[in-house]
Amino acid sequence: MPRGDKSAYTDKQERKADHIAEGYEERGVSEKEAERRAWATVNKDDGGGKKSGSGRGKKTGHPAAHKGGKKGGAASASRSPADRSAAAKKGWETRRKKAD
Repeated sequence: MPRGDKSAYTDKQERKADHIAEGYEERGVSEKEAERRAWATVNKDDGGGKKSGSGRGKKTGHPAAHKGGKKGGAASASRSPADRSAAAKKGWETRRKKAD
């Protein structure tokens, strides 16, 4: 199979890649780069195309979809409660000033 050939992917994987690419495009990423990132994410989640071979129909764990929350929690937990509180107050003041 030539590189870039998407025939081995399921319809669900293709829909997933389209949805991910749309999200990147909404955030200002170019169409080509968004498409590349989307397929990289699908490959990371599902391990590539799934149309043939044993194990078809297995559920995916969606690891990329959950990674951000874990990273954010670890970063926050390493800071002291006073630091977190100060950052929250600073953010609130900034949002209040910008709203006026």
